[in-house]
Amino acid sequence: MIQKLSDTVELNNGIKIPGLGLGVFQISDQETAEVVKNGIVNGYRLIDTAQIYGNEKGTGAGIKAGLAATGLKREDLFVTSKVWNARLTYEETKQSFVESLEKLQLDYLDLFLIHWPGKDAYKESWLALEDLYAEGKIKAIGVSNFEISHLKNLLSFAKVVPVINQIELHPKLAQTELRDFAAENKIKIQAWSPLMQGQLLDHPLIVELAQKYGQSPAQIILRWDVQQEILLVVKSIHQERMKNNAAIFDFNIELEDIEKLNQLDEGLRSGPDPMTFDF
Repeated sequence: MIQKLSDTVELNNGIKIPGLGLGVFQISDQETAEVVKNGIVNGYRLIDTAQIYGNEKGTGAGIKAGLAATGLKREDLFVTSKVWNARLTYEETKQSFVESLEKLQLDYLDLFLIHWPGKDAYKESWLALEDLYAEGKIKAIGVSNFEISHLKNLLSFAKVVPVINQIELHPKLAQTELRDFAAENKIKIQAWSPLMQGQLLDHPLIVELAQKYGQSPAQIILRWDVQQEILLVVKSIHQERMKNNAAIFDFNIELEDIEKLNQLDEGLRSGPDPMTFDF
């Protein structure tokens, strides 16, 4: 279990990833540079973007500014992007990767993911990722929004096991079976939308626990993830909230309260259903 913002977790290929990262979903390209720079200045070492977010250029500019402001080196950061559904052929995936690198102004990516399984159209894309990985252009490869059926299919032909499955995960969508399957196959789970896009922050139980532990509702939810060894990507455009989201390492939620939070699970999504979403 990570104990501080700078802590890392080892993936199945030996690469280490920060346990808590900054996501830039739904942030304009113009705003992203400042957000990413501020994130790096405030201790975040994992930056998560995607082709469809339309802000890889801003992310790259923010990384450059953040490194300049802190004196860190490129290798001190862990940068993730994702190939979009419309570019899942072998050649399209490789070309889109080149374009992502150019926008990000980077020589390599730490992690590149297939963003959605779509209609099981990801085989060629995965083979392209494996080749890019073999060429050393990506440190690790993985998937996002894959259900158990998608993972089983992928594992039937993959030469490289995904290091991560990044999925929507929060107390209303605990994804227990998927987490268990991933663990059996040494695939780490990373949660996106861990706060359910803010919808959980006024839930009576979470508010009650926030008062009990002297924390914010967001900190209770993120701590629930950390104590279950779930990796996190959290979006915030405000520096104060970035700091608050990272201030979750000086308290523990009691086991009985973890169980109460687990009981909130009702399979409720705030994002698309991977079994039906294409693009």
